[in-house]
Amino acid sequence: MKSNELKAIALEQFALHGYQGASLSAIADKAGIKKQSIYSHFKSKEDLFIRAFEDSVQHELDFIDRYLARNELPIIHTLNQFLPSYLTRYGEDSNMKFFLRTSFFPPVELEEAIKEGTEKYITGLEALFVRLFERYGRFQSDITPEKASVTYLTILDGLLVELLYGRSERLEKRLEHSLEVFWKGINEKECHE
Repeated sequence: MKSNELKAIALEQFALHGYQGASLSAIADKAGIKKQSIYSHFKSKEDLFIRAFEDSVQHELDFIDRYLARNELPIIHTLNQFLPSYLTRYGEDSNMKFFLRTSFFPPVELEEAIKEGTEKYITGLEALFVRLFERYGRFQSDITPEKASVTYLTILDGLLVELLYGRSERLEKRLEHSLEVFWKGINEKECHE
């Protein structure tokens, strides 16, 4: 068994049961190996968890990069489609579920390591969206691609909180209204109408 395969199995177990609830024995059983064999790849459960989290951060950034790169629609459609698509992944993709749960609810003993990974995600996400907004280039005079990116990602943050803690009806309402107001607030064309 390769380290990457073991991390993938562990990630699913951590996504389902959290750090405390997932056991190395269960991970080993799913992998078809003995528990002791895990230690030939990882120093500890903490090491396995952190390395799985690091992979999940990169996986999320890669997903978003591919999504934005392949989407050739006008920017308003890209922005309107990205948020619901990304939010839907939470119920369908164990990587995203693991990433979000770990970012929002890190194990206390691993909090600093998780913050580093979350910081990498946020920095990478901002860079991806700045690049998207730079291609657009038609903003109100005081709006820069960086400001547009940070504001859009603040909306994403709020929607992720609603996804984890709220109700689906409220999430839909917030999604619809926040994007409409955001677009009107940054778009140069909207300023003159």
